[in-house]
Amino acid sequence: MANSPYVIEYEGTFHLDLPPDEVWTIISSTDRFEGWWGWLRDFETEGSSLETGSVLRGVVVPPLPYRMRLEVVLANSTRPCRIDAVVSGDLQGDATLTFTPDGDGTEATVGWTIEMMQRPMRLAARVAHPLLRWGHDLVVQATVENFRRLLAAEAGSGSTGSAGTGSAGSEISGSGEPAPS
Repeated sequence: MANSPYVIEYEGTFHLDLPPDEVWTIISSTDRFEGWWGWLRDFETEGSSLETGSVLRGVVVPPLPYRMRLEVVLANSTRPCRIDAVVSGDLQGDATLTFTPDGDGTEATVGWTIEMMQRPMRLAARVAHPLLRWGHDLVVQATVENFRRLLAAEAGSGSTGSAGTGSAGSEISGSGEPAPS
């Protein structure tokens, strides 16, 4: 599956300026997700926030002319360090989010292997895979930067920096290339 043009593998690690428990508390406010992330629409949660068995549903609207309906089932959720999820809908696959203490902050690692299921996306992947990858990576980068700003505002601590500025808390690794197999 990893060599399929329909599959996107991603792994990225980035630093957040708050400790894992504070990050988890803030991100558990799933009722605020649509306000935090402009690319998310029609979001709803079934279950108790970020607990094992909860289901998150919504529509992702990337900077390309298509929409993706998704359902994310939290297969395992261990506060404040890990979420394993199964994604279905217009994308299908597995995703993981981990939070590890890193000094006074958190090292967050996110990864997924997802397959595009929509016919238009699959056609586009055959003829313009770099464009789809660009849209994916743009949404990931914007999400990380917006989440850093959100954490700073929620904690009342000011700005946490932006990618590419060299300031503390601004390092993102994750090349946007497929994760190693």
